[in-house]
Amino acid sequence: MLGSVPTTPKSLEAYRDIVGDDKIEEIRDLARDLRGARVLHINATAFGGGVAEILATLVPLMKDVGLDVDWQVIRGADEFFNVTKAMHNSLQGMYIPWSAEMFDIWRRYNTLNAELIDQSFDFVVVHDPQPAGLLHLLRQRDLGLAHGNWIWRCHIDLTNAQLDVWDFLRPYVDEYDAAIFTMPGYVKDDLRGPHIAIIPPAIDPLSPKNIDMSIETVAEILREYKVDDGRPMICQVSRFDPWKDPLGVIDVYRLVKQSVPDLQLVMVASMAADDPEGWSYYERTARRAGEDDDIHLLSNLNGVGNIEVNAFQREATVVLQKSIREGFGLVVSEALWKGRPTVAGNVGGIPLQIENARTGYLVDTTDECAERVLYLLQHPKEANEMGERGREHVRENFLITRNLRDYLRLFNRVKAQKAATAART
Repeated sequence: MLGSVPTTPKSLEAYRDIVGDDKIEEIRDLARDLRGARVLHINATAFGGGVAEILATLVPLMKDVGLDVDWQVIRGADEFFNVTKAMHNSLQGMYIPWSAEMFDIWRRYNTLNAELIDQSFDFVVVHDPQPAGLLHLLRQRDLGLAHGNWIWRCHIDLTNAQLDVWDFLRPYVDEYDAAIFTMPGYVKDDLRGPHIAIIPPAIDPLSPKNIDMSIETVAEILREYKVDDGRPMICQVSRFDPWKDPLGVIDVYRLVKQSVPDLQLVMVASMAADDPEGWSYYERTARRAGEDDDIHLLSNLNGVGNIEVNAFQREATVVLQKSIREGFGLVVSEALWKGRPTVAGNVGGIPLQIENARTGYLVDTTDECAERVLYLLQHPKEANEMGERGREHVRENFLITRNLRDYLRLFNRVKAQKAATAART
């Protein structure tokens, strides 16, 4: 058995006042024919990054509407996670020379994890490239354990995927019954086997990271980390990796600080177990920050968790997400949900969340980013109006209840298709 991740129970009823009666009843209707279905979610880490955050709420909500759900994490050593990080980067468009040994490491650890699966499920959702080979390798070992409905959930942007890496991965993905992508543009044209579903990620408005917080609590947290709540502050919450452009964030801060001398910058990251590259980019970011006391580099390693992130996002005068590649960027919806004006890279799933010049600004360069941040700092009334419009946009499109609804719809559809196929044969 893979390692199961414990989750805190959640109730769908708690979201009724946030999303309304109609959405809650629609979810209950979709769950009715799925009650008792055994569901397994598999990913690479129990914390750090958007996938783990989504599953921490999605899994208990699935349980609450009557499904029998487990969340398990694959096992691996540094050599495996170094390879899967390289695969992640290659699939998002970074050229990396691949060797036969690297592909063999990926296959070997997928084989080891497939051997740890000792039960069958009605639905198995495999998240991202790290464990994508599980279905193929399990079928080679025990067809009975692989008899359920298998779904591959891709959270990254495959638009410019490195060809040899995608050609290696595609046959494994082709075996799945369905594949979920964030946007239609991420779907590869040569993917033939699975039914394709489009399901953008979503945030939990009742999680510690997003729930309402008192002004007093926010101020106390800022004081603990020596951030001055009486001065303007810009904030980015992201892993330290090349796609989030942490070095560019510091460059933006320094450009804006020329006009706003008392500006502060807070950068918060979660150092995840499956991201060995994070340490390298943290060190590069720290070197770029230098001795500037107004730059605060924080992470889970010095006590910053979801509650602290909530406080920093709420206090930020402007939130940044200066991504140069992005699968979706849940932190954008998090900031908008808190009513904060947001300036973000015009890439990936971010334009789904930000309506340019209405709920925030989309930018392509460091100079443009600095210009928009400065404008929002100098026009607080307009900035707050943008933030409020962004909150309503998230309420309608990017809350976890919508994500739950979409999964239930897909489960029903895949179940019906498999039954129809069986009836024909």
